[in-house]
Amino acid sequence: MTDSTHSPAPGAAAEFDRQVRTLVALGYPALSGRTPERFAELVAPLRAEAVARTDRAAYAAYEPAATGRVPFVLVVGRELAPVERTMPLTTLRGGRLPGFVDRSFEPGSLARFVATGTTRPPGRDGVHLLFDVERGEEFCGAVPGDALATVAERGRTPLTVEEGIALLTHVPEVLVKNKCFSLGGSRCGDRRVPALWISKRAPKLGWCWEGNPHTWLGMASAGARHA
Repeated sequence: MTDSTHSPAPGAAAEFDRQVRTLVALGYPALSGRTPERFAELVAPLRAEAVARTDRAAYAAYEPAATGRVPFVLVVGRELAPVERTMPLTTLRGGRLPGFVDRSFEPGSLARFVATGTTRPPGRDGVHLLFDVERGEEFCGAVPGDALATVAERGRTPLTVEEGIALLTHVPEVLVKNKCFSLGGSRCGDRRVPALWISKRAPKLGWCWEGNPHTWLGMASAGARHA
């Protein structure tokens, strides 16, 4: 529930509109089988919630590359925009090389990495908002399974593959060397945990074992989802 004592954040509306423009420019309307106008209509109802839930000070000292924190992210689900099509639309900040899916995903396996029961996005229209997003570099060097347990204890939720791609799409500067992140909200029933990191000067979607720590890989999480 939104605290009525908070005034709408002056930067939130502009940021929401920027994220919509980004998706339109990258061709998300076509991926979802819609015109740009119909796509804008699809996501428009989320704008008021983004503004209402975002504190006035959220963008006063906004440095996601340094802090790894983002107030909100507009997410398009894979039912509208397949991961295999959206990952190549990502780049590093200032980079030109497209993101890619690592070959360690055997053919057809990526489709099996889906949201778990607790991370399944709300709503039925394929778009939602993710609030209070953290890159989670405090978990660099931690075993992913332990990191997921800590995230749950804090009442937070790990990001899914689609949400990680959305974060990278809207805020590419959040993915930096030695501060990459796992996406523990999508699993396929085994010990593999999807993750985003940098390879060959481009973003890569790969996976790591649940019990193997990496000094450069944290655990991304969020405070809430809304549709």
